[in-house]
Amino acid sequence: MSMIRDLRAAVRPSLRKGPRSAHPYENTRTDAAGTAVVDCAVYRDGRRVDERLSPDEALRRVRASGSREFVWIGLHEPTEREFSGIATEYGLHPLAVEDAVHAHQRPKLERYDDSVFTVFKTIHYVEHAELTSTSEVVETGEVMCFTGGDYIITVRHGGQGSLRALRHRMEDDAELLAKGPSVVLHAIADQTVDGYLAVADAVQDDIDEVEIEVFSNTAGTGRRGGDAGRIYQLKREVLEFKRAVSPLLRPMQQVSERPMHVIDPEIQKYFRDVADHLTRVNEQVLAFDDLLNSILQANLAQATVAQNEDMRKITSWAAIFAVPTMIAGIYGMNFKYMPELGWKYGYPTVMAVTVTICVAIYRGFKRNGWL
Repeated sequence: MSMIRDLRAAVRPSLRKGPRSAHPYENTRTDAAGTAVVDCAVYRDGRRVDERLSPDEALRRVRASGSREFVWIGLHEPTEREFSGIATEYGLHPLAVEDAVHAHQRPKLERYDDSVFTVFKTIHYVEHAELTSTSEVVETGEVMCFTGGDYIITVRHGGQGSLRALRHRMEDDAELLAKGPSVVLHAIADQTVDGYLAVADAVQDDIDEVEIEVFSNTAGTGRRGGDAGRIYQLKREVLEFKRAVSPLLRPMQQVSERPMHVIDPEIQKYFRDVADHLTRVNEQVLAFDDLLNSILQANLAQATVAQNEDMRKITSWAAIFAVPTMIAGIYGMNFKYMPELGWKYGYPTVMAVTVTICVAIYRGFKRNGWL
């Protein structure tokens, strides 16, 4: 139990007394053309070796020193040329390398001879003052991990899912980091799923807001089309969320249940905790989708009822105005011999009859709820 607390504490923010200084290799460029390497470090017994090393130098050092050290390389949106040298030096599978370079991959876990390739979709909640039919609710990114016995290479795409803070927090716990690359993979998975939980809570608030407005009859005050548009936009964003969460269920179950030589057996069982949280998020997202379907149907039903009410009102007033129109049409015919044309009280009598019939029809419609 103490170990799982340490694992989860490592992927959560902690208070610091002052700003963290950059590591020797962090955010540096190694050649004139530039490189996608954000950070490259060798860890011995969980402690960072403060030497500026290139990825190939780091690997040679680790393999020369034995099993006490491993390499952690972080890259951000590498090109094929930038990644090719690292892929060759570390013996990464070409198919996995192609996925890592081109991104836009489905969450998955693939096992190769001496490594595991994992794809995570990161989700970030986009703050907005008001939910509209064009609001962006969630923003996605990708984190891909190549995990070997003495290295872990992370490739990040998009503006979200930065691992810098996670690396710093893990470096504060040398005993935990000494367990090797598999503990880093667990920390990344745990941080990603914890992000899902936070986004799910925020999306729930948006859905509650839309639900309250729809069922409080505000949809009948001029926002019918706007509400349907907002619901549909929110449904699309939930679908994007679902695409990140659902495909990851099977990989997390695999890594927690099936023995893998690159995953420390002591760490492997803690992936069950990640899988449990992921299952919870997946259930929430599926419930969001069903709830939004119900809200959308209710909104459309309300719009249909409102349209029927409008049609009844229009029909009622048309029936009322049909009476004076009919009488005026009859007496507007250009005939010399018509009843009551020469009668002194003919005009007021006709007007009184017209008003009486209109009032009677109005009261009838009002009593039946049409007006």
